[in-house]
Amino acid sequence: MSGNIVARRYAKALFAFGEKQGAAELQAYGEELSRLAEVLGGSPEVMRFFKSPVFNRDEKKGVLGKVLEAAAVRPAMKNFCDLLADKNRLPFLPDIAGAFGKLLDAVNGVVRGRLVTAVELPEARRTDIKNKLEKQAGKQLELDYAVEPGILGGIVLKVGDKVLDASLRAQLDILKETIKRGE
Repeated sequence: MSGNIVARRYAKALFAFGEKQGAAELQAYGEELSRLAEVLGGSPEVMRFFKSPVFNRDEKKGVLGKVLEAAAVRPAMKNFCDLLADKNRLPFLPDIAGAFGKLLDAVNGVVRGRLVTAVELPEARRTDIKNKLEKQAGKQLELDYAVEPGILGGIVLKVGDKVLDASLRAQLDILKETIKRGE
């Protein structure tokens, strides 16, 4: 089974459990999973430990207990992580957190995207662009901002699986192809 499929299945199961508990619990599970993913993402040696077949389940659960203690998670999340340890799925925890976050965003009507510009935008301009895009989409938008001088000018907006490339680099590439074809 692919890691992505495994992560989605476990995320859906935890999400369904959280929905039965209520919206507040669902949000709490999302926050706890994010914290755990950050802790594990910042510690590649722990992830290598969880992936290693050399260590048995009890040793992995011992290390997991310390990680969960540091992340201060609720008993239900501890039980979920113990289940992952029993099924040898701990390495998928960051992917599960990502899949759970996507499910949570869908329920909350949040769309995540990335806005790439050639130069750093002032905060007022960022807010203005975000507000206009939210108005167009009719949903709350969470944007990550990046600067990539290689686009020369304009913007590249990536939302979900859609890309709007309104950069000067893209326009020049189109012009170059048009000239090559002799149109």
